[in-house]
Amino acid sequence: MPALRWFTKCVLLCLVGLTAGQPQVQLGETTIYGSSSSEKEFFGGIPFAEPPIGELRFEAPVLKLDPGVPVLNATDYGPYCIQSGGEFDSTVMSEDCLTININRPAGVNESSALPVMVWVYGGGFQGGYSSMYDSEFLVDHSIQRNTSIIYANFNYRVGPLGFPQGGEAENLGVTNLGNKDVRAALTWVQNNIGSFGGDQNKVTVFGESAGSIIIAQLLLNQTFDLARAAILESGLAATNTLLNASDREDVWQGFVSAVPECANASNNASFDCLRNASSEGIFNATVLALENANSQFPFSPVIDGPGGIIPDLPSRLLSRGEFARIPFIAGTNLDEGTAFVPITFNSTDLLRQWLLTNTTPSVVSDLEHGFVIDAILDIYPNIPAEGSPFGTGDNTFDLDPAYKQACAVFCDVAFTSLRRQLTQAAAQNGVKAFAYLFADPNSVLSVADYAGVSHGAEVTYVYGVQQFISASSVLSKNMMDYWISFATSLDPNDQFGNGSRPIWTQYNSSWESDSVLLLNSSDTRMIRDTFRAGQIEFLNANAEALLH
Repeated sequence: MPALRWFTKCVLLCLVGLTAGQPQVQLGETTIYGSSSSEKEFFGGIPFAEPPIGELRFEAPVLKLDPGVPVLNATDYGPYCIQSGGEFDSTVMSEDCLTININRPAGVNESSALPVMVWVYGGGFQGGYSSMYDSEFLVDHSIQRNTSIIYANFNYRVGPLGFPQGGEAENLGVTNLGNKDVRAALTWVQNNIGSFGGDQNKVTVFGESAGSIIIAQLLLNQTFDLARAAILESGLAATNTLLNASDREDVWQGFVSAVPECANASNNASFDCLRNASSEGIFNATVLALENANSQFPFSPVIDGPGGIIPDLPSRLLSRGEFARIPFIAGTNLDEGTAFVPITFNSTDLLRQWLLTNTTPSVVSDLEHGFVIDAILDIYPNIPAEGSPFGTGDNTFDLDPAYKQACAVFCDVAFTSLRRQLTQAAAQNGVKAFAYLFADPNSVLSVADYAGVSHGAEVTYVYGVQQFISASSVLSKNMMDYWISFATSLDPNDQFGNGSRPIWTQYNSSWESDSVLLLNSSDTRMIRDTFRAGQIEFLNANAEALLH
């Protein structure tokens, strides 16, 4: 029998164009073949769950620890999950998308036990895919500083396939599937990363935007043990408006009615029909549902009650100390809101309506709800010098002044207040945390002066792209040093790489302490966490009214 297995494997290698000289890893009965460069080895498109198709469409992921084939060609990324944008193309987009990718230093083996950094991408819960992120520079930097890491990322379901809404989804317990995909991928890492030379006990999960939000939501589970540390870039557990799935019944019915096979499905029996619809029909309906939705992120995580991913409003859980006790980094960018406010925004009344819409149905009385919304407009007045982009004085960039007002409100309501809330909760509960404010204006992702240092601007620094831009080269290398140092030692201040980079001190909730690292090419230093103190204190004191 061993001879037969050897012969079969040789035949399969010939059929798929693989060679015995390629890097390989054994998982169960499967030999996984990757690709290599001078210093790194890549394995891509490895399934971590059964394909979520047929009866598994709209179901929690079914973990797949072994590919179940003799040979797997893992030289490229797998297809990305069904999502809106462009035309439906089955050659690059598929429901069979739950795959993971590994990038490691060359020469690593099962005994290497390297720390692992696992990335979760953003995309507003409506889009995103793992192949968008090239980890070459980050892994190279870890090698050059003699603290090598293994990098992993993966796909998770987005849109209605990943985040079903409505009462039927709630009753069936099939909400937050994208979150559950992330949890399954991290479980796969715990079980299999050792075969790739990683240490399952030294996993740091990090992400940006929706990816960071999902991580923060997983950390609401006190028993979370799928990583020893986390890095949250511009996304906290309540950054997306947290409702019950049944509160978005209209969103779900809009999607269902746009699926040709299900246009006449009853409100309580749509899933049976949807599981038999075509992928292209699901895609087209997703596009229509997003166009017609009355909220920015209609398909997103929801509160799913005790035992769920998000058992309650995060502010309530944090106030009770009910969250995972693992070290973390959490930060935001200076002008997060500019990515979400249209430049045509021209009315404080419109801002009031946006706040009401995104915090309804309220969990407080209508009177209290209205008071909080009106108070926010008072403490964030329509005065350009106080708006975002911050620090730009009376400059309105030829836009209506209400644009800067709305950007400031969005930044603090959805990002800054929540970062401060989380790091303060950590400090009060003895959890090691490090906070940052990214304020560098040189990002290659900067689109215009009116955007300031916008949402997502830091990603190219973390991934090392900015090291090739002279104005931001040192900051990009320092940020890679901080991130890698934290992943390898749970402290961002090791002496590898640029050992003279500014010391990043642990977060302290005392107003007198310098607790936030300001990341700016011309001025990286520790600052107090007191900017817009009164406004943010009010937001956090009224967290429930904001569905935080």
